[in-house]
Formats: sequence, structure tokens, C-alpha cells
Amino acid sequence: MTEPQSPLLVLAGPTGTGKTRAALELARELDGELIGADSVQVYRGFDIGSAKPSADELCGIAHHLIDVVDADQDIDAARYAGLADEAIATVRGRGRLPIVVGGTGLWIRALLRGLVDLPPVDHELRAKIEADVEARGAPALHARLAEIDPISAEAVHPNDALRIVRALEVYEQTGVPLGKLRAQHALGQPRYDAKLIALDMEREAHTALIERRSEGMLAAGWADEVRALRDRWGDSVRPFGSVGYREVLEHVRDDVPLADTVRKIRKSTRVYARRQRTWFRGEPGAWQWTEQAKLLEPDAVANLGRELKR
Repeated sequence: MTEPQSPLLVLAGPTGTGKTRAALELARELDGELIGADSVQVYRGFDIGSAKPSADELCGIAHHLIDVVDADQDIDAARYAGLADEAIATVRGRGRLPIVVGGTGLWIRALLRGLVDLPPVDHELRAKIEADVEARGAPALHARLAEIDPISAEAVHPNDALRIVRALEVYEQTGVPLGKLRAQHALGQPRYDAKLIALDMEREAHTALIERRSEGMLAAGWADEVRALRDRWGDSVRPFGSVGYREVLEHVRDDVPLADTVRKIRKSTRVYARRQRTWFRGEPGAWQWTEQAKLLEPDAVANLGRELKR
């Protein structure tokens, strides 16, 4: 286990709230480097739909843990935490501030507090639940999960069969909801002495931004990116199950009309943002919940720098 150290800055929050821009500004002001915590940006080639920063946007600032695995490779919270530990040590070794930035809540929790000790996979039980998914569909199993484990159900998309199966499996094995186990674990001993800042914005403005953002991504060639990725990796790789990529894949593969695709992307992104908001508002130790503009005011940056040096 990593001994708690200081400083470590974490910028989290819902999608589209300006985390990357804020992190870049703070890296310039506080002599930092970025360490991603985004479960799609880690994949090579999944660029437009994950809002992966370009080389021009980074402007020479190092950004670790983007483009680190191919689409046919799995990366979970445990592996992420190990890679992030290495990146943090590298950044500190250069005498700079590590700035973790992203919206994948479980990965950030795994890094800051470790992972809950869960029972090993029961392959017979998993096969039984997976057969139920095949027979009834993932949304039906999600409805069941919502009854026994509302915390996990709120954080999981109704079509995310992989995570639904795991949550139901843990409940069958332990009799305790996975969401409850993770919530209890989150109160444990921290691995890092981190300043966790959750960014957000006013709901109406955020909704409008989500709508503009999806249209901008499609105009930037998102469908062409998905076509190329599908040609290389097929339809079933994990990042194609993420918000936005799932809908664009349906557009490319099944000829879903573009207008319907835009509507679906907007809806799924709003739902995802709500889940992220709920997660980070309940995260122990969140030091501040703020808008990007307020965080980047000169006085706020100066105060943050002083806090991190204490």
C-alpha cells in the first residue's frame, strides 16, 4: 500500500464541466503534470468522443494515462490505480505537482482509497446470471439490481451487462449490496493525502453545453472515427459500450438516423452526468465543489497553491 503523501491534486466531476481545461491552467500555474482518470481516454484511437486533449491543447504539458491500451485490452480500477501510482511517482520525481483529472469515479476512489475486498468470481454463478441476461435482457436485470442495490444501479447504465452481472454476483455471494460495500470502504484509510475538487456547473447551462458538444463531436468526424475503429476491432470491444460511442456505433452499424443518434447521445450523456454528480457529491473528503471559472480566478489559484504546500 502506498503511504499517504502530499501534495496530490484531483479534479473530478461530471462530463463536460471543463475539468481538462482547468487542469491545464493549474498545471501551468502550479508547475504540474496531468494524470488521466478517464476510462475511455485510456484507449488508443478513441479520441473525439472522449474529448481527449490534442497536442495543441496540451501545449507541451505532460498528460499521463491517455492512449495507454488498445481497444481489445481490458483495464479495470485495480490496474488503473497501479499505473496511476507509477505516474504520480514519476511526476513527483521531477519535482512537479501530480494533477489527477477525470470523471471515472471508481478509478479515482481506487487510487485514493484502494478497492473494496470482494469475493473471487464464482464462475458457475456468473454463468447463471449471464444466461439470465441473454434470456431477459440487461435492462430487466438492471431493474432487479435497482431493487436490491440502488446505489450500484444508479451508477450503472441499464445496458451495461458486465457491471450489472458483477453487482448481482457480489450480492448473491455476500448478501450485501455492492454499493453499500463500496460506500463503507470509501470511509477507510486514504492512500494519498489528496485535495479532491469536484467541478460542476449550473444545470441548464450544462444541458445546453452537452447538446452543443455532441453536435460538435459529430461535425469533427466522430462517425468516421468509429467506422475506422470498428474496421480494426469489430463491434464488441469494451470502449464501444461507453456513453456516446455506443450510440454512434449504432448509427454506423445499423443505419440509425443521425437525428435519432444525436437525441440518444444527449439523453445518455445527461444520465451519465447525473450519475457522476451523485457519485462525487457523496465522495468522502471532497475539498471543494466549484465552477471552473471560480476555480481559475487568480486568488483561488493562489490559495490552492498555498493549501497544497501545507
